[in-house]
Amino acid sequence: MKKVVFGITSLELGGAERVLVDLVNELSKNKKYEITVFTIYGKGKLEKQIASNIKINTIYNLQYKKLKFIQRKIIIPLQIFLLKNKIYKKYIKGKYDVEIAFLEGPITRIFSCSKNRENKIAWIHNDISQVFGSGIKSKIKSKVDQKIYNKFKEIIFVSKNNLESFKRVYPRNIISKQVIYNYIDSKKVLEEAEQFEPKEFKQQQINLLTVARLVEQKALDRFIKVHSKLIREGLNHNLYIIGEGPEKYKLQELIKFEKCENTVKLLGAKENPYPYMKKADYICLFSEYEGYGMVLEEAKILNKYILITNTAASEALKNYNKSKIFENSEEGIYIGLKKILNATKKLSTKQEKTINNNLTYDNYNILEQIEKLIN
Repeated sequence: MKKVVFGITSLELGGAERVLVDLVNELSKNKKYEITVFTIYGKGKLEKQIASNIKINTIYNLQYKKLKFIQRKIIIPLQIFLLKNKIYKKYIKGKYDVEIAFLEGPITRIFSCSKNRENKIAWIHNDISQVFGSGIKSKIKSKVDQKIYNKFKEIIFVSKNNLESFKRVYPRNIISKQVIYNYIDSKKVLEEAEQFEPKEFKQQQINLLTVARLVEQKALDRFIKVHSKLIREGLNHNLYIIGEGPEKYKLQELIKFEKCENTVKLLGAKENPYPYMKKADYICLFSEYEGYGMVLEEAKILNKYILITNTAASEALKNYNKSKIFENSEEGIYIGLKKILNATKKLSTKQEKTINNNLTYDNYNILEQIEKLIN
């Protein structure tokens, strides 16, 4: 039996985290693998969805958000940066046949701490040119990671766009690379969408929904500003946001400033967002940049209308005709959304509840690619 470890920052609610849970649960059904999920921060909400035959190992057995500011922003990042070799030797070295760093950032730096790269795989879920922001801090991280990624046998990308971005940032990196799209348990999405009927949405009105972490990347501030402007112009609709994150307070203040408390609702994180996605008229993802956008695949399974800005996420909408891609700017979102709202009539209850049971995912092919990689 092959011992495989997947590393990720935490198992809190998030796109890459949901992909990992679905993936390891499916792989664990195969008796060829003994799987461990290794995290930096523990007690994530998705931990309880991990199959019982999968081990969970963590460095700090506390939720990230429950740590003091100085711990999560200064002390722990410094510990990981300075002591990553000790962490690797204690938790990873010699214990596994295959080591997979499933997210860019600190987990990848920890997993790189070995002279032997033959059993190491790095997974990149985001646009590497954008993910660390700008300024001196981002330049340092970029410089550090230039050496880090050379210590892996293979680098996996969730979209072609992200692969090309990586090549532009690290043109001298000669490590083998390939694209493997995210594994999604479509049956689970369809089943969980039927678990309850959300009460928050307003009947006979257009309801927009975003499911995303409340971080700068998702550019929710410009979405709220566009929403407010359109409301003032008489284009009535409601905006619902599912997610948690560091931008929550800023967004709450912006909602008050724009005087749109009655039409914008922050619903918080939801372990099961699918009933909300099913009921919404449009699923929106107006990010500054994206990796692939797993929420879009989930929306496709639920046969939803999808609106996005022009990012790497557009790759997910190829051949999906119930979608629109807007210019990636506040003005682009305003122009595109105004056209949509002017043209939209409230969907009938019958249409609202239509589920696209004919949409299938080539999950077998994705799993086959991953098993080939592991083997």
